[in-house]
Amino acid sequence: MDEQELVRQVQEGNEMAFAKIMSMYKDRIVNYLCQFIGDYQRAVELAQETFLRVYFKANKYKPVAPFSSWIFAIASNLAKTEMRKMRKLSFVSFDDMPRDLQAGTFIADTPDSGLIKNLRQALASLHSRYRIPVVLKDIEGFSQEEIAQILKKPIGTVKARISRGRNYLKREMEKALKDKSSSPKNEESVYGRV
Repeated sequence: MDEQELVRQVQEGNEMAFAKIMSMYKDRIVNYLCQFIGDYQRAVELAQETFLRVYFKANKYKPVAPFSSWIFAIASNLAKTEMRKMRKLSFVSFDDMPRDLQAGTFIADTPDSGLIKNLRQALASLHSRYRIPVVLKDIEGFSQEEIAQILKKPIGTVKARISRGRNYLKREMEKALKDKSSSPKNEESVYGRV
């Protein structure tokens, strides 16, 4: 059964068709949202919200564009709203800090390799106007035309944002590689013999 038929059945209230749509898209939507906002738990919550909107607003879907464009547009809008909220709350109160931290205490980094960690940091620092098209193109595999439909932007704008986003990521990765290669190999080279 094709997606258009599944959507038609969802519009008629068929919950089994909705379950099929969820199973087809849940991993892709969660992955996309996680790449976008950088928090897996919050990505799962936003994916649930995406599917709730798909279910309750299924009658608003018109089959002029692929269903995937519509569902990713919903997820993108939720992610943009989440990013705005996160920017407003991007401070940590001293009251929230653990009181038993000692000097020299640190929190271990994630087990990502340096390259993956650098790429995640670069992607996180990329403005959402560039991050969304890059993630949709390079991670989710959408065509530029589909991205233009999802974002409701002209194809030229999408192409430019993908190009600028990729260039930014390339510069950040080159900078990280340069910083790593120029850092001292051991303490002796910086401080003399210890």
